[in-house]
Amino acid sequence: MSHRICAIPGDGIGLEVVPAALRVLRALPLSFEVIEAEAGYGCFQRTGQAVPSETLAAIAGSEATLFGATASPSYPVEGYRSAIVTLRRHFHLFGCVRQARSVPFTDARQGIDLLIVRENTECLYIGRETNYGDYAEATRLISAGASRRVARLASDLARQTGMRRVTIVHKANILPLTCGLFRDQARAVLAEHPELQVEEMLVDTAAMRLVTDPERFAIILTTNLFGDILSDLVAGLTGGLGLAASANVGEPGPAIFEPVHGSAPDIAGRGIANPLATLRAAVLLLRHIEEPEAANRLDAAIESVIGGVVLTPDLGGTATTDQVVDAVIAGLASPVALGGVR
Repeated sequence: MSHRICAIPGDGIGLEVVPAALRVLRALPLSFEVIEAEAGYGCFQRTGQAVPSETLAAIAGSEATLFGATASPSYPVEGYRSAIVTLRRHFHLFGCVRQARSVPFTDARQGIDLLIVRENTECLYIGRETNYGDYAEATRLISAGASRRVARLASDLARQTGMRRVTIVHKANILPLTCGLFRDQARAVLAEHPELQVEEMLVDTAAMRLVTDPERFAIILTTNLFGDILSDLVAGLTGGLGLAASANVGEPGPAIFEPVHGSAPDIAGRGIANPLATLRAAVLLLRHIEEPEAANRLDAAIESVIGGVVLTPDLGGTATTDQVVDAVIAGLASPVALGGVR
């Protein structure tokens, strides 16, 4: 069976790590048709569109999309909106799932294996801001429907993974209407699954406990902004953003898989970008297109490299992007990563 995948490198190191991931995917005994498309700030500067209509069509016509990284200015640019936020909203990708798993590094916390399930289309990320005089104001949108939808995703993931504890994270003591709505709708959905252990926690408490006792968490269910922040916090405990991947999913429709890191303009073009987060995103993509055997094989090869010596500078090594890719491809045939670069 041949699969149709859309690949969007984006900006910065996305232009390096997405081709690297495609090289690994092509080393698997699977048939792929890859449709390359463009999106991001560079695309906006060239064409006036961060996400051209041709890109939307390419994603819609594919089983899944591998997305790299995009640059976003920290100041308002007329007509520009984040490409990934635009895609999440356009394709109703209401759930963002990020896995955090311990790695065998001396500075990484051990015993962590959790999922952060974040509502992906609402909260402050709707981009409604205004200013007047010395004041600026942002609108936070939370709906009952989106809250129930992402809670159902969390319950589905609990069933698929065998995880039983779901922690609803909110700030309803300060935001009783928006966070209160999210919490109440999530609890109502999860109450339909008596096999789950459901608890709720304020976001500041959750942040502290993720640092002091992360092993207690299994699935964290939260809103868009809180999930974005907490997932980066957990990435810092489990090897850094160079290993963190996420899935943007909806039902029905295409899904988009991406590394969590940004475009890293300081190292772009130097050949030292860490491709492992993008490769972990490729594992999630393979599971989505129902190729579990290939996903498991790639996951094992990645873990072998993480536990070995072929590592990029962000992980304490001296390897190049290509050397890491070579080691992963070698690991597809053997569970032991080859090479001696550090």
